[in-house]
Amino acid sequence: MEGVLVLNKPKGLTSHDCVFKVRKLLRTKKVGHTGTLDPDVTGVLPICIGRATKIVEYLTAATKTYEGEVTLGFSTTTEDASGETVDEKAVSAPITRSEILQVLASLTGTIEQTPPMYSAVKVNGKKLYEYARAGIEVERPTRTITIHELVLLDDRQLFEGDTVSFRFRVTGSKGTYVRTLAVMIGEKLGYPAHMSDLIRTGSGAFTLEDCITFEELENYVEQEKVQDRLLSIEQALNHLPKLQINDKLAEKVKNGAVLPEPADFKMDEGPFLMMDSSGTCLAIYEKHPQKEGLIKPTKVLAI
Repeated sequence: MEGVLVLNKPKGLTSHDCVFKVRKLLRTKKVGHTGTLDPDVTGVLPICIGRATKIVEYLTAATKTYEGEVTLGFSTTTEDASGETVDEKAVSAPITRSEILQVLASLTGTIEQTPPMYSAVKVNGKKLYEYARAGIEVERPTRTITIHELVLLDDRQLFEGDTVSFRFRVTGSKGTYVRTLAVMIGEKLGYPAHMSDLIRTGSGAFTLEDCITFEELENYVEQEKVQDRLLSIEQALNHLPKLQINDKLAEKVKNGAVLPEPADFKMDEGPFLMMDSSGTCLAIYEKHPQKEGLIKPTKVLAI
């Protein structure tokens, strides 16, 4: 059994919990997820099975789209609704739609974020949430991310009350923390804030429409039709450029050979797929980083 299962992750489970459950249901050890979702977050979680575990990094690197809710008026330890309140400030004056739109525009594009203490980012070989649980504050690395789109999903012209909540849609690069983005929105509006709800609606080319639930997966297992719901490696990597090669060259590719750049193929800086004559993906190649005019494999997928 091999391929990519696009799971609609339920609330209350970690991404690792989902991997464990898929392993148990499918009775296979080679299972890996493509980007951590917090327990409170639901939505698109592509899970790689069998030989497809080799392509996890290429799916993890894809942009992700979320629909979330920010609540102004208090912040929390975890930057989401599950944490303890650390700062409170009632919203003292109505906030206009124009003010919110200006803030969202200012956070669109290339920005810097500092990951929350309750996150899986590693510092000195230890995850930040391990330090946080032990009550140890450590310096967190600031990272540069790209917010491709940040849209207000609320029709109101005026937002008022002791606390104010509004929904938004964001598409961001790998490494984007939407919890931290919610806090940043609050800071720019002058109030402590946290992310009060979040659903991942897209991961790379995958959307909620592609997902199945655990209940549906269990039905497929009972009917012995799981493979019917798995996307092939070729389908999962459909966003990458493809080069079809002859059988003679295919043998070299299977062995991980360094090759001359193909003359009739437009080379980009990113990876591309080497496909055999039947359309099977044999390997992922890229320009050789040191040797001009050559290409090298970054991942050989042929069995």
